Amino acid sequence: MTVQIDNAHPVLWLDPKSPIGAAEREQLEAAGLQLLPVATLDDLKQGLAKARLVVIRLMGEAGLLQEVKKLTQSFGHDVPVLCRVERGALSLGIEAMRRGAYHVLPAEEWSVDVWREALALAPKRADAAKPAPQKFVFVDPGSQHLLELARRVAQTQVSALIVGPTGAGKEVLARVLHDASPRRNGPFVALNCAALPENLIEDLLFGHEKGAFTGALKEHRGLFEQAQGGTIFLDEIAEMPYHLQTKLLRVLQDRKITRLGGHAPVELDVRLVAATNKDLREAIAQREFREDLYFRISAFKLSILPLRERPGDILPLALQFLASFGPADRAVQLSPEAIGRLQRYSWPGNVRELQNVIQRALVLCNGDVISEHELMFDEIDSEPEQIRLPVSTQSRLMRYGQREIAGAHDAMPVDLSSAVRSSEYQAIMAAIQSTKNRNEAAKKLGISPRSLRYKMAQFRDRGMPAMAAAG
Repeated sequence: MTVQIDNAHPVLWLDPKSPIGAAEREQLEAAGLQLLPVATLDDLKQGLAKARLVVIRLMGEAGLLQEVKKLTQSFGHDVPVLCRVERGALSLGIEAMRRGAYHVLPAEEWSVDVWREALALAPKRADAAKPAPQKFVFVDPGSQHLLELARRVAQTQVSALIVGPTGAGKEVLARVLHDASPRRNGPFVALNCAALPENLIEDLLFGHEKGAFTGALKEHRGLFEQAQGGTIFLDEIAEMPYHLQTKLLRVLQDRKITRLGGHAPVELDVRLVAATNKDLREAIAQREFREDLYFRISAFKLSILPLRERPGDILPLALQFLASFGPADRAVQLSPEAIGRLQRYSWPGNVRELQNVIQRALVLCNGDVISEHELMFDEIDSEPEQIRLPVSTQSRLMRYGQREIAGAHDAMPVDLSSAVRSSEYQAIMAAIQSTKNRNEAAKKLGISPRSLRYKMAQFRDRGMPAMAAAG
């Protein structure tokens, strides 16, 4: 006899080995689980929007768990996952817990009491129907103007290009474009093109079919497919390898994608937002970026100012970081002297550096008020009391043609972090000055040309002169 449960909880049931039998389904329903049918991608999206938890069966390894968690996050949901493993597969159960499953049960377990207990242990999922509003800071007049412009652009379907220095908040602005658009209920998928090896980017973006290459044991949906109905954000797009720029252009033109090893094209309904801290016109002139791709991604360009040029945002951002990273049981404040010092600082690392400074101050602060002495800035600082490269070292680094870059033994930085960055800077500048082009400089340094361009961009953002190698 089936026990009727008035408060049934919707559950997504994924079992790649075998469908659930009628007797087992009755047991689960008696425990309070309402199994949601999944036959199509739309079924999956709708199921994730209302499921209290996802139950998946693992077969030998935890890869399916990772795929499910990635999928739920790409759709904007945070649904608890329970894993079923073969009885005795202790190591697989431990691995599942380590990778984010809240509970593990034997695959042969159908007891009503056991499943009721597992359901009671499930943490509350995030409300996908009413997502918490994002907290963005646009207080400075320049930022308010940018926000209004971004909201207007968001209502269109054009691609957008965000330009601005490293750490200024380009991904925050991309999320504003997404949240203010008709695609707000779709996924927001982001990729930093400079943060991954070149050989991984193509697979991440476009996906592959099972058997497409050695090790491709199952199909993989790329980020474009994961962003269906929403927005894909490509940060540092100038660092994308040239041959992939060609493929990206074709995808944007055709609105279709073909996975590696596949033949059937997949129709796309995705909006592209790209970002860069480089001058793409200069990159085009140096044949590092396709001009036709530039025109395709920059239908509307949004320029975000460095933090020092929007001083009205500094204190509100600092207060936001205090609330985000501070202790939950009390409020930590900034002293008037600390506020003054934050507002006087030039912020070469922009918003990212401000976040780091506040996090360090919270570690150092013993009470409820952060003093100016507990603000530790990065080593490149406009204020004289902060750590930065000695003047003698800076003057030598400016004289590239005189071969005095290496060997600044008489003016060493005062801490390990400064020493490491100074050494890296000197080595890169020496390699550029002693070679004919950027590729040769990168080879001499033992890094890729793309990594070299990224490091030089970081130097420029910190106010350090970065001489461009020819070619």
